[in-house]
Amino acid sequence: MVSDVHGNTKDLARAGEGADALVCLGDLVLFLDYADHSRGIFPDLFGEENADRLVELRTARRFDEARELGARLWAGIDRGPAIESAVRKQYAEMFAAFPTPTYATYGNVDMPTLWAEYAGPGTTVLDGARAEIGGRVFGFVGGGLRTPMRTPYEISDEEYAAKIEAVGEVDVLCTHIPPDVPELVYDTVARRFERGSRALLAAIHKTRPRYALFGHVHQPLTRRMRIGATECVNVGHFASSGRPWALEW
Repeated sequence: MVSDVHGNTKDLARAGEGADALVCLGDLVLFLDYADHSRGIFPDLFGEENADRLVELRTARRFDEARELGARLWAGIDRGPAIESAVRKQYAEMFAAFPTPTYATYGNVDMPTLWAEYAGPGTTVLDGARAEIGGRVFGFVGGGLRTPMRTPYEISDEEYAAKIEAVGEVDVLCTHIPPDVPELVYDTVARRFERGSRALLAAIHKTRPRYALFGHVHQPLTRRMRIGATECVNVGHFASSGRPWALEW
């Protein structure tokens, strides 16, 4: 089980060793590494100094200034094709590293429209859908909720809630973002609350899955906690740790 791969192809290739299946909860793309500002699509295009400045502004929640910086840098560049070309290069490497079988859903920085081109026959992509793995029913909901960051796969609260509803009762509920619980959504390094889902939290209370697994928050205040009968576990941040989380029964 991995989440928030963010370009770590080397460790991804070994993540499924000894397991019946690999489950990936999204964010394959590395746009900007907040720990190493020299890595990612942004510094490749605009240099590490500009990456330093962007991280500084975002960390300080000065999102308007961050957008102004981005607008100046992108001026004269056809943004869409430039980003898509870089993402395609990353996807080609990462999907090739997935073992068989892999079950995957999208993160908020992913581009879902491209996944079908790179997912091989051993990779099952699910979003608002269920799959049986090892005799247990897994439900998958990808993407994130809308934020000032404006990442590629952010959707409305209503659309997200509809996907949670479509999944229904499962043994293991797999999402990219966590339920909306302060201890699970606060990032101790970025020093901010990320967006969690109230619909997901309500579903956990209502359907009582055995596990609720997610990523998105890279350095959470709490990585694991119980909500009623459900064990909630943050299975990221794979990009920095390179270690998968094993679900056994």
